[in-house]
Amino acid sequence: MIAPLHDPGAGPRSRPGSVVHLDAVAANTRSFADRVPGHLMAVVKADGFGHGAVEVARTALLHGATWLGVTSLEEALGLRDAGLVAPVLSWLNPVDADFATAVRRNVDVAVSDRDHLLAVARAGRTAGRRARVHLHLDTGMARDGAAPGTWAALCAAARVQELAGTVQVVGVMGHLACASAGSDASGRAAFRVGVALARRAGLRPQLRHLAATAATLTDPESHYDLVRVGAGLVGIDPSGTTSLAPALTLTAPVIGIQRVPADTGVGYDHTFRTGRATTLALLGVGYADGLPRIASGRAEVWLAGARRRVVGRISMDQTVVDLGDDGVLLGAEATVFGPTAGAPAGSAPTVDEWAEWADTIPHEIVTGLGARLGRLHRGGAVSLGAIESASAAVVPAALRSVR
Repeated sequence: MIAPLHDPGAGPRSRPGSVVHLDAVAANTRSFADRVPGHLMAVVKADGFGHGAVEVARTALLHGATWLGVTSLEEALGLRDAGLVAPVLSWLNPVDADFATAVRRNVDVAVSDRDHLLAVARAGRTAGRRARVHLHLDTGMARDGAAPGTWAALCAAARVQELAGTVQVVGVMGHLACASAGSDASGRAAFRVGVALARRAGLRPQLRHLAATAATLTDPESHYDLVRVGAGLVGIDPSGTTSLAPALTLTAPVIGIQRVPADTGVGYDHTFRTGRATTLALLGVGYADGLPRIASGRAEVWLAGARRRVVGRISMDQTVVDLGDDGVLLGAEATVFGPTAGAPAGSAPTVDEWAEWADTIPHEIVTGLGARLGRLHRGGAVSLGAIESASAAVVPAALRSVR
């Protein structure tokens, strides 16, 4: 459970925490919705990429998204428990998952092999109504999805279950392996073949979906009837082509200050020694909170009006930064990354920079934030009634989950 933060008007926090800027999520959602002719699925897996699944979902639904996407059934049911009734797709579940509950709670599920299909069909039979499935084709990832050699048999089996009244094939989906590097022509070609084989088997899926964030931004030929955008909603562009609004700020308080002489070793193994007398500020945040240890000595934070370098090794609970001859008060708030009130635009480090310092991708930074961090959502306040009205206006009745 993410702990709530104190009132935002109460001054600096006494512990590290994040602020999610829902107005940024809203702006990013509108930008994606304007790019595509079909439906926009807001992917809120991994707790909304570390930004809060329910809050991101609500905001996205009001600003152009018409579907929600997650990996596990547990994530999907969490959205239902929060009162969200928009269509939800869950695409990564074990064969013994509780598909009967998925059917009863109006959750679509992805199917990539015959065993999963039969398990979902049994759930539809148990629930007394058709299970809604999206057949998932591997278009070049060698990961999730039916291998091309098994696809025709899966489509034929799905048609048998449709005729038996246990499933409805709502969609055909795939995922592009190389969209971040540009157009993935081979993946698109494999998907076209897969859709044609599904139709040859007698299936009539209402939705074809292949593009995630990168392809949505760079490859219009991949858009089909629906696109799935997750990282892009929170300001991450895997393609590096588009300016999106960052939606997360991570801060930490100064909990200690030392004035130290030259040649002082800092942190474990003294990987850093001061070159001169300097002031060190201790932040109460570390790798247990999601700061990558590999970024030690390279990363920076924004503190006391300037960028300050992380010195020594990032510890489980503590990070040291070098202030030089500047001063700071105990309790002052450092911005680890993200938009910062009162600071010039672009002054504080970004999630992208932390990813570069850690030799990783920004997705890993935001989804790796520790559970003990506080989290506050600002802006983008909407009511469930407003979301319902918006969803009803833009989602055709044939594509809405039965309520």
